[in-house]
Amino acid sequence: MRVTVDVKGEDTHEFALEDVPTDPAAESNGTPTYANLLSEVDLSPHEVSVLVDGRPVPEDQPVDADHVTVLRLIKGG
Repeated sequence: MRVTVDVKGEDTHEFALEDVPTDPAAESNGTPTYANLLSEVDLSPHEVSVLVDGRPVPEDQPVDADHVTVLRLIKGG
């Protein structure tokens, strides 16, 4: 499955879900999580909210949507 990650106000990225690395210790059964997608776009779950269909989703949940919106809560230092 292809997943589009739209970082609002910034770039849009597209990934083949099967190519996204996963954490072997995670309980997602080898399916990438939203945190894995964030890692691919160099963002931390601590600085963003992940939305699917306008609703927030936990970063440790396996990806089950083909379009993800990312809202940055913190930028800069």
